[in-house]
Amino acid sequence: MNVYDFDETIFFPDSSYSFVLYCLRHYPRAVLPALAGAGLAKLQHLFGQIQTRELKQQVFAFLPGLSDVDRIVADFWAENEKRIAPWYLAQRRSDDVILSASPDFLLQPIADKLGVKLIATRMDRHTGLIIGDNCHDAEKVSRFLKEYPGVQPDNFYSDSLSDSPMAWYSKQAWLVKSETERVPWPEPDYVK
Repeated sequence: MNVYDFDETIFFPDSSYSFVLYCLRHYPRAVLPALAGAGLAKLQHLFGQIQTRELKQQVFAFLPGLSDVDRIVADFWAENEKRIAPWYLAQRRSDDVILSASPDFLLQPIADKLGVKLIATRMDRHTGLIIGDNCHDAEKVSRFLKEYPGVQPDNFYSDSLSDSPMAWYSKQAWLVKSETERVPWPEPDYVK
């Protein structure tokens, strides 16, 4: 089994950012009023005043203004599916797992189309509120083990060193440096 982060790993660029921009272009009346709150939340996050969970909820605060989120997400993927990395498509297997901090409502349609399992941040697509914990850092290992107790992935791929807990849990891990470059995961400093 291989496990993949999604954003900047097998999809370029970030899917949440891309979805917000897509909605801003197509549904500005829903998104524009929420942008000021998202901007303030970004500053608060930079200064450590709020956690990533609160920032993410503020970024998606426009969702109640959309009339049919499922259709909009389907339209988004019809336009953006081409951004899935060719290297991933060439090695995709039916037992792959996408393990992402992005919202599940956004990634589930593309995971289904790819025929792979998804573990992601659970977010109510009508309110933008996160259900449970943000699937990030060590939470990725916890969520993976809830779904696959005792299973150790053969390979893990991510663009971010914040995913080191999952990388160290896997048999092998690969740091995705660009759409075309993957290198072995760096050893922790305490090993050197």
